[in-house]
Amino acid sequence: MEYPKRKPTRIPGYDYSSQNYYFVTLCTQKKVCLFWQDNQLNDFGKKAEDSLLDISRIYPSVRVEKYTVMPNHIHAVIVNEGGISLTQIVGQYKRAVTKEIHKVRPDIKVWQRSFHDHIIQNQADFERIWLYIHGNPQKWSEDCFYTTEEI
Repeated sequence: MEYPKRKPTRIPGYDYSSQNYYFVTLCTQKKVCLFWQDNQLNDFGKKAEDSLLDISRIYPSVRVEKYTVMPNHIHAVIVNEGGISLTQIVGQYKRAVTKEIHKVRPDIKVWQRSFHDHIIQNQADFERIWLYIHGNPQKWSEDCFYTTEEI
């Protein structure tokens, strides 16, 4: 059986370890609501948030400028001062969250494959993304990832 070819998610030839601001979105497997309960972060969501805040400790040349943990996805602005691949940063983050969740629920497949990224171009682009991230929880029912399916 031949599977459909996936679109490449990275810009061909771009050095994702270069110094830049990146807007990333990571979705849970099948976009199942894993991180919220009763309109607030649950224990899994807190683990996802703690792991985001831990990125700078693991990679001192990287910081998370702005983020939100949504029921079934994460948005973050990651500032990479250079030298570490964005794929490496996101991969380490996904592994850390998965490890914590699997301590409680080893049966859950936590993440969808890969992630979406956007290279932030300028101050106006940064401000637009910052406002989007900031307002996303209040607009959950209008979100393109909205679902009521839980684990």
